[in-house]
Amino acid sequence: MLRRHLLAALLVCSLLQTTSFLTLAQPAAPASATAAQAQQPQRDPNDPVERIKDEGLNRSQVMQTLSYLTDVIGPRLTNSPNMKRANEWTRDKMAEWGLQNAKLEAWGPFGRGWTLKSFSAQVVEPQAIPLIAYPKAWSPGLQGALNAEVIHLDAKTEADLEKYKGRLKGAIVLSSPMREVKAHFEPQGTRLTEKELLDLANAPDPASRQGQPRQRFQATPEFVAARLLDLKKANFIINEGAALIVDPGRGDGGTLFVGGASVPQPIPEGVDPNNMQSLMALFTGRGTPVYDKSAPKTLPQIVVASEHYNRLVRMIQAREKVRMSVNLDVQFHDQDLMGYNTVAEIPGSDPVLKDEVVMLGGHMDSWHGSTGATDNGAGVAVAMEAVRILQALNLKPRRTIRVGLWSGEEQGLLGSRAYVREHFGEIAGPGAPAAAFGVAGGGAVSLKTKPEYEKLSGYFNLDNGTGKIRGVYLQGNWGVAPIFRQWLAPFKELGASTLTLANTGGTDHLAFDAVGLPGFQFIQDEVEYESRTHHSNQDSFDRIQAEDMKQAATIMAAFVYQTAMRDEKLPRKPAPGR
Repeated sequence: MLRRHLLAALLVCSLLQTTSFLTLAQPAAPASATAAQAQQPQRDPNDPVERIKDEGLNRSQVMQTLSYLTDVIGPRLTNSPNMKRANEWTRDKMAEWGLQNAKLEAWGPFGRGWTLKSFSAQVVEPQAIPLIAYPKAWSPGLQGALNAEVIHLDAKTEADLEKYKGRLKGAIVLSSPMREVKAHFEPQGTRLTEKELLDLANAPDPASRQGQPRQRFQATPEFVAARLLDLKKANFIINEGAALIVDPGRGDGGTLFVGGASVPQPIPEGVDPNNMQSLMALFTGRGTPVYDKSAPKTLPQIVVASEHYNRLVRMIQAREKVRMSVNLDVQFHDQDLMGYNTVAEIPGSDPVLKDEVVMLGGHMDSWHGSTGATDNGAGVAVAMEAVRILQALNLKPRRTIRVGLWSGEEQGLLGSRAYVREHFGEIAGPGAPAAAFGVAGGGAVSLKTKPEYEKLSGYFNLDNGTGKIRGVYLQGNWGVAPIFRQWLAPFKELGASTLTLANTGGTDHLAFDAVGLPGFQFIQDEVEYESRTHHSNQDSFDRIQAEDMKQAATIMAAFVYQTAMRDEKLPRKPAPGR
């Protein structure tokens, strides 16, 4: 999920209002409810929703699907061989289940694929110290084993860089200050509390004005200065000819978060903390991305666990001479620069409505530190299980149901945005880069649509880890509230009952929402998503909660089916720029 990727730094300072003005749904009753409260009305076992619940909860295949995707195929970096294998396997699996028009849709060009072939890192002087470390994606490799001195670039200002001129050539450079490691006095695995759900239910519509994105970023001059210094430090290390860049990993206790490598970037000038278009230059559009075949030459880069990184800094501060030995062998894949999404359909049966479409999905690409189970193999397996349930029950939706499994999400929602642009429409204008991520303040936008724009009823996305569904983010869409409230009613006993007008960002529903199409992300329990698994070396199948996955797939199947069966399409918000 892109939510905590580079653009997350933009959104972290964006504050939702706290004034309560509308309660859309009460949270589920606690487990200690009395027998009278827990008593449920008699239900018809032939009702399609009850059949969906029975199939999804009692004959689920969601964990088998997820295990193959994560354990057998493994990490799925965009345009890597594993990503291509995942595209093909999901296409073939859904065709095996009886879905039609199962295919790969190209988008792009994206850029090079990348595979890690071998890696090791350890301190060799003044003593042997094994390190928890991972290379960054798209990092170049080393020509054989590197044995070099370790230097800490202790630069708090641009002027501090001068004292390191001529000292970094051939060195292994610790690029950042030590990262504070705090004790954990709260559980790392959590579920949403009754109060948190109630706060979500009471959240106001975050729209600053009708038809506009609903999050506005505010930055301080200190934030801008720190970001600019980071860019200048990275360029300095590369230009000085260091052999390897080492960053401290976010996380602790053996959990290490890792993303993509950096390349030399043009330094933006005159960044205005109060101007969104100006601020975007700090994060997007600053130059050629590392995965582009024409990207500037960069240095090998790794991330080391905070506790190990901090020790190295303290040793250097104590005037110890530290040397590391690093082996890094990688392979770039340039044969096919296009990205691919996997799509498949359950055709509609209504002669009038079958050309209209209901979509569901999630992104299938992942980072490389583990197998991408919670981010976002879980969402892929849930979406696939949802259509498997509907197909197994031989339900005949009136509208066509189409599943989309995206790539390039971690690099900026690229696959889903390309799909929306190709099939439905796109926004343009100075505010488009910010609006594409649900951020206001970037300027005016205009909307260009295609004929399919009027055919889509809605898109449902899952990309918040393994946690069970607790409700739906409505993205400020008032019109769907009474519809979704009714659809959640049969799932209150499974913990899902909350609707919120609040927005959530950083994942593929934004590609649809940005052009005015109904796009929704489900509210999910956090579990260990932020603390342990999201973009980390711990994001493996073993951290998945099986019962939560069954519940999520069942609810997604029910929502998609009922959307496909309505007489009317789902209500829409006012389109942007209109």
